[in-house]
This record gives sequence, structure tokens and C-alpha cells, in this order.
Amino acid sequence: MADTIQALPQTPTADSPPPMTWDEFLAWADSMRAEWVDGEVIIMTPASLRHQLIMKFLGFLIEAYLSEKALGEMILPPFSMRLPEKPSGREPDLIVLLHEHAERLTDTYLDGPADLVVEIVSEESQARDRGEKFSEYEAGGVTEYWLVDPLRDHADFYRLGEDGRYDRIDLAADGRFHSAVLPGLSLDPAWLWLDPVPGLAEALRWVAEMGG
Repeated sequence: MADTIQALPQTPTADSPPPMTWDEFLAWADSMRAEWVDGEVIIMTPASLRHQLIMKFLGFLIEAYLSEKALGEMILPPFSMRLPEKPSGREPDLIVLLHEHAERLTDTYLDGPADLVVEIVSEESQARDRGEKFSEYEAGGVTEYWLVDPLRDHADFYRLGEDGRYDRIDLAADGRFHSAVLPGLSLDPAWLWLDPVPGLAEALRWVAEMGG
């Protein structure tokens, strides 16, 4: 996730405006990249080029697979996912929603958990992506959570267990992560650290090799 700055405090003071409701946030944010957490607004600052290229490649890969298998929709920011537990309205780097959960999708936000969320962490966002968001996505019922860390060339993959807690999923013997949300889709994390970052042609080739 891109670096962030807090725009409005959660607890109002004499010199600060009161917290925003969810409806007020939607009307105010429009196309701005921002998140809403229990009345507090967080404005997203610009992401790095590498962040954007990795997000674009993952978008190519997942969109190609979804299109071939007709499994669901992939949504890129700016688009919010509202979870009731915090409550929060986060804006993940990548959202996947299966067709069987299409009723959660509104014109302006996802009202409920995605089936898959990807966050690409920055130095500033590491604690939030691995802490606050991890807890929110787990409690909110996001089935798979991918944490991609281009600063350390490392990715972690989590899947919601029957106990409602995230289990960390190790790579398979072939060195790839095999998604349960998108059966048949596998990701070699090494693809993400290539220089240059792979593009559309590579994504289509690898999806074809998966049997897409």
C-alpha cells in the first residue's frame, strides 16, 4: 500500500473537525485515494514506480486468469472495501471478488469482504499492512491475503482457516503459491522481483502454462 498521512483525527479536539461518517466519507472522497477507519480519514500519498509496476503485473496475471475461467471480478484502486468489524473502509492495492459474492459489490464500494486482497507494502506501511489491516481483513472474512514486500523481495500468503484465523501458507514444492480462491492459479514470487518487472506478455504466457 502506498504511504499515507492522516487527514482527520478520530477523536475531535477544539481545533479539529468531528469524525466523518461512512456516507460523508464517500461523498467527500470521490476519486481521491483515501481510507476510512472508524471516522478517521487517511489520505494516500503517491506510490513508487516499482509498487505500481508490480501491482500492474499482478493485475494482468489475475485478470487474465479470471477472464479465462469466468470466476469473478478484479478491482484496482481507487475503490473501497467496507468491513463492519472495525468499522473500516480500506482501499487495497488489488481486490478479487468471486461471482458467487457479487451481491456485495455496489457502484461505489465493496460492501463486505473480498475473496482475495493484495497489499504491496512500503517502508511506512509495513506495520499497518501486517498489523491493523491484517487483523481487520481476518476479522472481516477476507479469504486470502497476499502481502508483497518489494523492499525485501519477499511475499507472504495467508488463508482464512476454519477457526476464522489466518494461516500462513508456505510455497509448494515447485516454489509457487497455489491459490485456493482461484483454483489452478499459481504464483512464483520470484516473478515479482525481476528487473524489469514482467508485463502483459509474460502474464499471458504464464497463465497459458497454468492451463488458463
